[in-house]
Amino acid sequence: MLFLNKLLPVFVLPVGWVCLLLILALWRKQWWPVVVALLVLFVASVPAVASRLIGGLEAKFAAVPVAAAGPADAVVVLGGILGPKAAPGYVTNWSETSERYDGGVELLRTGRARVLVFTGARIPWEKRTTLEGEDLKAIAVRQGIPSDQMLVTREIGNTRDEARAVADMARDRGWRSVIVVTTAWHMPRAAQAFRQAGVAFTPFPVDFRCDRERSLSAVDFLPKAEALQMTETALREWYGYAFYAVFGDWGRN
Repeated sequence: MLFLNKLLPVFVLPVGWVCLLLILALWRKQWWPVVVALLVLFVASVPAVASRLIGGLEAKFAAVPVAAAGPADAVVVLGGILGPKAAPGYVTNWSETSERYDGGVELLRTGRARVLVFTGARIPWEKRTTLEGEDLKAIAVRQGIPSDQMLVTREIGNTRDEARAVADMARDRGWRSVIVVTTAWHMPRAAQAFRQAGVAFTPFPVDFRCDRERSLSAVDFLPKAEALQMTETALREWYGYAFYAVFGDWGRN
């Protein structure tokens, strides 16, 4: 089920559509699929389109000042934070969602929660020997966070797994509420998963990508590779809703 969750969007994202259209053009020996493929690629690569798509997700949950978050029993940092594992003594390789870690640590240090929880993210086909949460906990210890103030969930593969793992942890420890930290564009799907898991939570979105106070300019209608990535990120999130709706509770741990 995890494999389907990760694989299916590939065929309905812009790059996937472009590939399928080009294959169709070669098979049918017609030009119109090439024209449509170029149009799809252009539209998906326009910053004006990408910012509106990602902004639609980010608008669902506003940014929250640190002082206004919680208080709660625990702050939960969702995974997908680290890049390729660095050898001991080397600088940590962070992914583009590293603000999740920063937000969680800041909430703990300011007393908004008593415990910091990292999730045990590990994709089966990746060659990572440790859970991401274990690596993040080790990093936090080196930065002065007491080990006894941090926990790592069981191994998880996606957002729904994270919500279920936290629900079990909250039930075992008698937590009444948690603060969930994740990237702003990911928060709507994360919130859906935590509600379905029965977890009482406060959303704490970080790393907003869309500047709503900035007016569009001519440059925003010129294609950029970064915009294509943002478009695919936004569409993948919407497809995540559809996947959970179609498959329901299949694949429950």
